[in-house]
Amino acid sequence: MIKATDIKKLYGSLLVLKGINFEAKEAEVLSIVGASGAGKSSLLQILGTLSRPDSGTVSIDGTDLFSMESNALADFRNKKIGFVFQFHHLLPEFTAQENVAIPALIAKESMGRARERAAELLTFLGLRDRMTHKPSEMSGGEQQRVAIARALINNPSVILADEPSGNLDTVTKQEIHRLFFDLREKYGQTIIIVTHDRDLAAMSDRVLEMKDGEFLL
Repeated sequence: MIKATDIKKLYGSLLVLKGINFEAKEAEVLSIVGASGAGKSSLLQILGTLSRPDSGTVSIDGTDLFSMESNALADFRNKKIGFVFQFHHLLPEFTAQENVAIPALIAKESMGRARERAAELLTFLGLRDRMTHKPSEMSGGEQQRVAIARALINNPSVILADEPSGNLDTVTKQEIHRLFFDLREKYGQTIIIVTHDRDLAAMSDRVLEMKDGEFLL
C-alpha cells in the first residue's frame, strides 16, 4: 500500500532523514517509535505529502506521489490520506458534524451526503449525542474522536496519526488506542502511527524504531 525508497530530507545543512526505505501493507497497523528529533514526524509528513523529500520516491497504492502536479497531489491527499494529530485542529466555530463534513465538501461531495456520512461516522465512534456540540463543549477524548471521524470521511486508503493520544489522560488514551484497531477491522485502512507510547506501539502489527534519521535494524 505504501512504499518509500531512499527518502532524504534536509533542514538547512542538517540531514534529518538519511535514505529511508519503508513499506506498509494493506490494512497493516504499523507504529514508528523513537526519541524526539529522530525524524519520525518528518517521515510522516512526507508520507502524507505535506512535505517533499529532497530525494527519493513515495508511492501509495501504486501512485507515484511526487511526480504529480500540485493540484492533482492535493486532490489525491484529500481523498486517499486521512490525518490524525496530537492536537485536534478542529475549527472552533463549527459543530462536530460540520468539522467532520468539511473534507467531503472539499472533495465536492453534496452537503446532504457529507452531513449524512459525518453522522454515520460520529455514531460509530460513540458521539451520536455530541454532533451539534462545538469543540469547546467536548472533552479532549471526544475532540480526538471527532478528528478521527474527519480523517475517515472520504474513506481514505491510509490513515497517518502523529502522537494521536499524546494529549489525553490514561483511560481516554487506552480507548483511542483500541479504536484504531476497531477502525482497521471495519474499514480496512493501512494505519501508520508515530508515537512515544510504547503501550500503543506494542499493540501494532509491527513496530519500527528510528534514531538519528534512520531505522534501527
